[in-house]
Amino acid sequence: MVSPVVMHASSSESHEEAGKIDPKEIIFEHLGDGYGWEVPFNHHVRIPLPVILIGKDGFHCFLSSRIDHGQEYNDGGAIFKIAGKDSKYKGKIVQVMEDGSEYKPWDISITKNVCALFIAILLLLWSVWDVARWYKRNGNKAPRKITGAIEALIAFIYDGVIKPTLGDRSRKFAPFLLTVFFLILYLNLLGLLVIFPGGANVTGNIAVTLVLSIFTFLATNLFGTKHYWKEIFWPDVPLWLKFPIPIMPLIELFGVFTKPAALTVRLFANMLGGHMIVIVLTLLIFIFAVMGPAVTGGASVVSVLFSVFMILIDVLVSFIQAYVFTMLSTLFISFGQERGHDEHHKADEPQSASTSPALTNK
Repeated sequence: MVSPVVMHASSSESHEEAGKIDPKEIIFEHLGDGYGWEVPFNHHVRIPLPVILIGKDGFHCFLSSRIDHGQEYNDGGAIFKIAGKDSKYKGKIVQVMEDGSEYKPWDISITKNVCALFIAILLLLWSVWDVARWYKRNGNKAPRKITGAIEALIAFIYDGVIKPTLGDRSRKFAPFLLTVFFLILYLNLLGLLVIFPGGANVTGNIAVTLVLSIFTFLATNLFGTKHYWKEIFWPDVPLWLKFPIPIMPLIELFGVFTKPAALTVRLFANMLGGHMIVIVLTLLIFIFAVMGPAVTGGASVVSVLFSVFMILIDVLVSFIQAYVFTMLSTLFISFGQERGHDEHHKADEPQSASTSPALTNK
């Protein structure tokens, strides 16, 4: 996340130009999505990505290089451009109508965040297939190198988080939970790279974290037991707390929706904050550039050292946030798998002598 800022700000080499830097604009530009992928050391050149639109006159598809740097592109009579700062569609692709007005088409383009998501999915599939292929070829022999590291992570999450929490329901939900863990981990780590295929702030996008939380919400509630729903709508509390005014049922029902909301905000805020700190530290070099060479040199050393330190911290945070999201998702799913006292008693009850397989065989 450092390199794009440096590339953007390095065009202002004189003190006069450095004073014109808009930190807010630079920060939110690099934390947001984009229709192209920045090339290292040249911010004005981008790797083009497919633009896919459904405008008023039909379907349109072209490369984002056609509309880079504010130019308009005529695609079969339909004119498209990226809306400027003064437009209510700022930063989005709009169709310019004959009267000069702007119309926002349905935009299903492969943006930088979408492309990064596809790359993370490919890495996830490769990880799974690599471990599966190893055990298919080598039996129970322990894998080494990258395959061994991936297998160790799988064992760590399954044996340390999923199995102790879900018990006999572990195998049912393990594929989803392990997928969530590795997807978030890869997205977080890719976001720390400063060159392609990194640099996209995917998990710092609240829409992405919301979708992941919705999947946890669905897994919790669609597979919830009768006892789980009974405890929501008719919990074991004094009658006056649930009738005639359903105080506790309303609180329990509210909790059903606050859990995924907490998952959404926790991952989004932590990853967004980490990226923002690195960008702000880098911008200090150019903000202090107007104060003379001595101050600029000192600010540069401090900024670079703290930026490197924060990136190293973010590597650890990337793993922690993937772990915490998976752990909380496992806990929420386990709440939906609660069984009543009678069900637990039946599950734990030992077999009687009359039904014992050993006695039956005799």
